Amino acid sequence: MPALLPVASRLLLLPRALLSMASGSPPSQPSPASSSGYVPGSVSAAFVTCPNEKVAKEIARAVVEKRLAACVNLIPQITSIYEWKGKIEEDNEVLMMIKTQSSLVPALTDFIRSVHPYEVAEVIALPVDALCRRARSLCSGGSG
Repeated sequence: MPALLPVASRLLLLPRALLSMASGSPPSQPSPASSSGYVPGSVSAAFVTCPNEKVAKEIARAVVEKRLAACVNLIPQITSIYEWKGKIEEDNEVLMMIKTQSSLVPALTDFIRSVHPYEVAEVIALPVDALCRRARSLCSGGSG
């Protein structure tokens, strides 16, 4: 659970549907997305922290160029507090929010871990319960 603390404050900015997925509790009523043709969970949002904006932009661009994601948002100036090798650390980082097809999460994770400068590159991927039509088109490879 402590590993989620660095991104917890930024997760509060996400849509309510995504937060309900993160809590692990199923929605109390059927998702409105089910009647729109969207298959809940077919798209995921992945979260990765980077040491600075330069690294985040390089990884984000490569992920989109390799078609491992439709879009990457960079959220600057987050503070991460975590335990590493027996010490409490505090670092300023950039958070990448990566929108991708759920089927691509394993390949996305492998790629990020292969290019990321951190010894342990953490990728947290959450399935998206609801998604608007335009975003669905982008995530399925369309141009919008």
